[in-house]
Amino acid sequence: MRVLVQRVSRASVSVEQREVGSIGPGLVLLIGVHESDGPAAVQFCADKCTDLRIFDDSAGRLNHSLRDLEGEVLAISQFTLYGDCRKGRRPGFSHAAPSDLARPLYEAFIDRLEGHGIRVARGVFGAHMSVEIHNDGPVTLLVESPNPQGPHHVTV
Repeated sequence: MRVLVQRVSRASVSVEQREVGSIGPGLVLLIGVHESDGPAAVQFCADKCTDLRIFDDSAGRLNHSLRDLEGEVLAISQFTLYGDCRKGRRPGFSHAAPSDLARPLYEAFIDRLEGHGIRVARGVFGAHMSVEIHNDGPVTLLVESPNPQGPHHVTV
């Protein structure tokens, strides 16, 4: 699982020119699911995003987490995070999970965030969306779950 994390002052998502979700200060999470992902990837990434210390303290240091500040999340499904651009000019998406696997893991990710007390707004899975992001900082990070089948295996 890959989650592109963007710290924002506010953000919203629309489908067919109708706003379906919005947040104030917090994080926009663009969530990509790999074909080999399962519950462990969801747990790792959701917990990591909840507790990343990427918000300023009174001294301007990155010492507070989303949970510390009671920030909000805008969660957007984003299969293109698994686009492979190494060959040719058209990205390949063969390692992105198919919808029937990705959707329940995306929903489980949101459920886990909400279980941590985080308010989550969301896009519409599989829809063409317009996302308005007001980056704060900007602070943008990539959170990636350890993948036992990949070259970057990490024991958690």
